Amino acid sequence: MRLDLVTLIVDEYDPAIAFFTEVLGFELAEDSPSLTNDGRPKRWVVVRPPGAQTGLLLARADGDRQRAAVGEQLAGRVGFFLRVDDFDAAHRRMLDAGVVFVREPRREPYGRVAVFLDIAGNRWDLLGD
Repeated sequence: MRLDLVTLIVDEYDPAIAFFTEVLGFELAEDSPSLTNDGRPKRWVVVRPPGAQTGLLLARADGDRQRAAVGEQLAGRVGFFLRVDDFDAAHRRMLDAGVVFVREPRREPYGRVAVFLDIAGNRWDLLGD
């Protein structure tokens, strides 16, 4: 058994793909045309960190309720955790790319951590040693 995908609601596909692939270094695992339940076009977009089994399904917000959830899927809590091998290099690269950090790096018992926002405004922990 494994967790395959987690849905992340975004405003638009292409800027989200660019953020996750170009800024965070994820791989674009799939980008296929699809249809909503009522026949409207959408895309099946999956990104994942290199070598990871679990990925993110980037889902474009459809309707007022989903648009209101963009960036607030976890009600302001950190909900995603990205562990990197070289914390300083990843942190510097992300800062250079314009990623917003809402908490500066600090040391915790589980390693170094800094909280950042993804393109939708969701909070992530950048984790490393």
